[in-house]
Amino acid sequence: MTSPPYEIVYYHGVPGRGEHIRLILEEAGATYNDLGALGWEKCGEYVNGYLKGHGGNPPYFAMPMLKHGDLIINQTPNILLYLGSRLKLCGSAPDDLYRVNALALTALDGLSTEVHDCHHPIAIALYWEDQKEESMRRSKEWVKSRLPQHLDYWERALKSASEGSHGPSPGPWLMGDTFTYADLVLFQCLDGTTFAFPKALGQAKESGKYKLLFEHYDAVKARPKIASYLASDKRQKYDWGVYRYYPGNDVVAE
Repeated sequence: MTSPPYEIVYYHGVPGRGEHIRLILEEAGATYNDLGALGWEKCGEYVNGYLKGHGGNPPYFAMPMLKHGDLIINQTPNILLYLGSRLKLCGSAPDDLYRVNALALTALDGLSTEVHDCHHPIAIALYWEDQKEESMRRSKEWVKSRLPQHLDYWERALKSASEGSHGPSPGPWLMGDTFTYADLVLFQCLDGTTFAFPKALGQAKESGKYKLLFEHYDAVKARPKIASYLASDKRQKYDWGVYRYYPGNDVVAE
């Protein structure tokens, strides 16, 4: 019996948190439908229906959601956990799924949620212009103190993997020689952070302190299926979602 195609339930016109789900499906070569491709109005109709609860599934608070057969689930890490095990992108040992999940959660916390909170530090409902001063102050402090901590951590994690300290064998990925969805999450988070803070990430790359991290980014970007996806119309441009660029926030560490 053929497995039903996966269906991504997410907004039209922005990569957002749904991009992590697109990337894992693309890497696996899985068949999927993206409701965002329907356009804003039609997509909205489906989204509102699924959020209310559908086919025995509970109502959910927000997107992204994944529909697979009768199952509908939400929360990006939860969806990645589900797909990672089904698509064989969660490591090779029985407990690797939880290690991979921990890595993905760390990237999403530090280089997604924290980055989003830089441009909306007071309230999500307020425009950036209504919290501009607070946003600029938070961005300056984040680039100075938090960004280096996150970059240092990922450099250490990749060094550990390259030396065989964890993972089945030494290699360039977060689990050594085994590519997992955590590598995709880290790539996307670093890509979005670079869009939001190009000066700070440029400075970090030029410093030479994060050689393994930026090599990892380039290696994920060059994977055949990922490269093909990134070059296609399916890859949406950054705009109003998690990662936003504001010149006043684009600072470097002093």
